[in-house]
Amino acid sequence: MKDIILIENETKSFEEPMNAEMQKVLSHFEGELIKIRTGRAHTSLVEDIMVECYDGSPMPMKNLAAISAPESRLIVIQPWDTTTLPAIEKALKASEIGITPQVDGKLIRLRLPEMSTTRRDELAKILGRKLEDCKVGARNVRKDFNNLIRDAKKDKRISENFFNRLSDSLESITGKWIGKAEQLAEKKEAEIKSF
Repeated sequence: MKDIILIENETKSFEEPMNAEMQKVLSHFEGELIKIRTGRAHTSLVEDIMVECYDGSPMPMKNLAAISAPESRLIVIQPWDTTTLPAIEKALKASEIGITPQVDGKLIRLRLPEMSTTRRDELAKILGRKLEDCKVGARNVRKDFNNLIRDAKKDKRISENFFNRLSDSLESITGKWIGKAEQLAEKKEAEIKSF
């Protein structure tokens, strides 16, 4: 972001990097949404859970095991090294997925229960927290770009008028990306309530 050069009356050099940063925030949010299960088994539910094994350093589960979803309510985790099985089981129990792992010799089965009203409410709360995190991320990007234009105005690299135009653009872009995040959250909430 430090390499952004503001040119008087040229908003594109400001808006493009800001949109790119906002896209990163939204992409992360989309990844988080995939992890909120809606009743169907999906490997993304567990693949990024950090597992402390070997020397105690955390590794994502996808680096330690083959993960599959052979049925709509079943996830199977088969560690490449069976000595990591207890560590994987511990990580699953500590995660917020809310499913008790069933260890079966050399693999772990996660049977997804039917969604209860209580669980749907819990997932809706998790969704709300993730949406708020996304909004905070977008606001942080806004703050960084606001500091950039404020400093440029203070150093007299841009005029007061252009600063005002960039400020308006800043609010407009932030609102647009937060709106996109809210739409994704609404869609996910509908999935949670309907499955």
